[in-house]
Amino acid sequence: MARMLSVVGARPNFMKLAPLARALAARPAVEHVIVHTGQHYDPEMSERFFHDLGIRAPDENLEVGSGSHAQQTALIMQRFESVCVARRPDVVLVYGDVNSTVAAALVAAKLGTKVGHVEAGLRSRDWSMPEEINRVVTDRLSDYLFAPSRDAVENLRAEGTQPERVHLVGNIMIDSLVRSLPEAERLGAPAAHGVTPRGYTLVTLHRPANVDDPATLAELLAALALLARDEPVLFPVHPRTRARIEGSRSGALTPSSSPPGPLSLSGEGDVRLLPPLPYLDMLGLVRDAALVVTDSGGLQEETTYLGVPCVTVRPNTERPVTCTHGTNRLVAPRRGAIVDGARAARAAAGNHRGPIERWDGQTAERIVAVLVDGVRYD
Repeated sequence: MARMLSVVGARPNFMKLAPLARALAARPAVEHVIVHTGQHYDPEMSERFFHDLGIRAPDENLEVGSGSHAQQTALIMQRFESVCVARRPDVVLVYGDVNSTVAAALVAAKLGTKVGHVEAGLRSRDWSMPEEINRVVTDRLSDYLFAPSRDAVENLRAEGTQPERVHLVGNIMIDSLVRSLPEAERLGAPAAHGVTPRGYTLVTLHRPANVDDPATLAELLAALALLARDEPVLFPVHPRTRARIEGSRSGALTPSSSPPGPLSLSGEGDVRLLPPLPYLDMLGLVRDAALVVTDSGGLQEETTYLGVPCVTVRPNTERPVTCTHGTNRLVAPRRGAIVDGARAARAAAGNHRGPIERWDGQTAERIVAVLVDGVRYD
């Protein structure tokens, strides 16, 4: 019996794990072990994501919690090594680009265990992003490189990766979206938040480059207030962003309570700062939004698949296919650039080139076919 061991640590990983866990469970000759590193350590949110996505409870939880990049990576390596030795997997599967990804890949490679990287080949070429370092190192260590798009394949080939290691399997995030969308629609998230379909802007912002600098954060908040003059702005606030907003001296904030109480913005318009939302609620809001403003990688992909206009507040993206074939456009973290980008994105709604190759909800089955049946996907 083949033994596959998946390592996840952050909520985006869970959405990539869920389809593959189901596909592996359908193979009787495969044992699948799930290890949660605890990199995102809010038990309530993690458990809710596992429940909403239909993932069984992890077999191991390393409970590493927060820390600097070095501290977190080192602690994951230290705790995962004993698990890997005891479980003796044939392949360690890692997902995305978080610290859990590179830490588990390093441990497995040093133990002589094969590594499969789900979402391989993405490149922003921005070495100031810790995620870019994690991506490149993980890809160099991996025996199976599961690329989500044709440009990711080309990135790997340009770096000299052996072609037999690379498989164009498609975007596994879309697998989760396709499966979850009917239930997300039934929840009626827009109505639950007092807004109408295509009558609101949805926002997520959490990257350090955007929220850690007070001046940049003030620009972002001012942009949201301007967008809210036209329609309500719903902003589920990441804990990191909440802390920065509450500590802001920009003058853009009115007094607010501690989590999970509401925050509010001063000025005109209807900006609603919400607590973090479960996956299905968030997906329902993304589906019916008139516009999404974000710095999240996953939302660039989801909006592209759904045809929802998206403005990404970043100078670059590791998912350029969402700009060339999808609904995404990049803007600078300045109020004028964001407002102008929002207008242009909405004006261009419906003009994207999609669908993108192999973004069809069947990525997990392709990955399992590679791992178990030896199939190749070029």
